[in-house]
Amino acid sequence: MKKKLIKNKKTYYYGTGRRKSCSARVFISTGKGQISINKKDIDKYFSLAFANVIVKEPLKLLKIENKFDIKITVLGGGIIGQAGAIRHGLTRALISYDEEFNSNKNENDVNIEEKIIENSWKCKLRKAGFVTRDPRKVERKKVGFRKARKKEQYSKR
Repeated sequence: MKKKLIKNKKTYYYGTGRRKSCSARVFISTGKGQISINKKDIDKYFSLAFANVIVKEPLKLLKIENKFDIKITVLGGGIIGQAGAIRHGLTRALISYDEEFNSNKNENDVNIEEKIIENSWKCKLRKAGFVTRDPRKVERKKVGFRKARKKEQYSKR
């Protein structure tokens, strides 16, 4: 799951996140903690403060809020769906960064490798539930119904 891009002598780690009908592409690189979504600052893009909290949850869990610059492109859906997709993509990008960082360290020691796996970001993020994609989607509308399951009222007379 190593996804690494090198552009302008800067290394980016990539992750794709999905939620409902949204998809987000997340690129992280070492920096000062700036987050831009569709070329806008995160505070300007999301009007709800709750959406900002959802996006920053993986960074707060790992205590690395100001370690990475994050560039995001997101398409489709609503505010909360987009925030969930960004969180999923950010989690995947952080995992790919951590796997590359840990694979360069101590390739031969088995005991040290077990300790690295226990303390890895993937283990922490999985326990928090950020690695698993939320599979729920909107059910399609059926023929003869008003919505997916809502029928017209039955009249006896």
